Amino acid sequence: MRADRLLSLLMTLQVRGQVTAEALAKQLEVSTRTIYRDIDALSHAGVPIVTDRGRGGGVSLIAGYRTELTGLSASESEALPFAGLDAAAAALGLEASAEAARLKVFAALPPAGRTRAHRARECFYLDPADWYRRAVAPPHLRAVAAAAWDSRSIELDYESWTRRTMRAVEPFGLVLKAGRWYLIGRIPSKGTVHIFRLESVRGVRILTSSFIRPKQFDLGKLWREEVSRFEASLRQMKVSVRVAACAMSRIDRLGADAAEAIGAAKPDEQGWREASIWIESVPHAASLLLGFSTDIEVLNPPSLRAELAQRARSVYGLYREKRSM
Repeated sequence: MRADRLLSLLMTLQVRGQVTAEALAKQLEVSTRTIYRDIDALSHAGVPIVTDRGRGGGVSLIAGYRTELTGLSASESEALPFAGLDAAAAALGLEASAEAARLKVFAALPPAGRTRAHRARECFYLDPADWYRRAVAPPHLRAVAAAAWDSRSIELDYESWTRRTMRAVEPFGLVLKAGRWYLIGRIPSKGTVHIFRLESVRGVRILTSSFIRPKQFDLGKLWREEVSRFEASLRQMKVSVRVAACAMSRIDRLGADAAEAIGAAKPDEQGWREASIWIESVPHAASLLLGFSTDIEVLNPPSLRAELAQRARSVYGLYREKRSM
């Protein structure tokens, strides 16, 4: 809508000072010609806008001018938590609203506060995606988000590590963790809370029934509790390892608990450390430890040593002879 765009343009000039028409056009996703038409409209409405043409020029408000039209619309209020989280806002379709909300909040700050907020934006940027991953939104993200927002139950076509099922879920909320989206919700038939990876959702059907969240509901607290419970469930077996100094820069690949235990161990004269760490299973641990080659030696249990030896023989057999081209 043009009214929203004009207000966003005005807030941008108030917050950022002089801005080129090209930059405004890119931000508002319109043509430069449209920006100049909007500037004319604001000028006719009594907004004192100055346009400096030529190299180094741009559009700005007359010094000292300030508008108080900073109230947030419904969509901007909804998007406010995502201001500064560009990838998350874009995935949810709230990018424009989040930027408009950010501009209005900045514009409402006193000059000193606005300067500090700008400085923070210049010095800090949050990128939620892990290395070598692209921020790709799961196909059913917006449908699940809408159901969570409206407190509507859903039926998920969900493919877990072991099977594919249809299940009714009460979607409490969404969490973006290390570039991946998760749904945390309750299965009404069991009354239990579960975490669902949205990339594994193959289909969503919005049900007619609604649900009520628990009293004093706190999504962040519930997420932390469920993550702690899940991580604890993976600690199935303790193993003893011997770790070379050259492996310490990569030790976080084994997880935070293992890295902390190994890091706390005192190195010997050659730099090797011995520690006891938790693992999920022998096959899972073997797949991780094999990547360390001879920089980590498993001391116990014998079953993990045997698994690593078998996998090493398989790798050796694969590369022992060159393939004929």
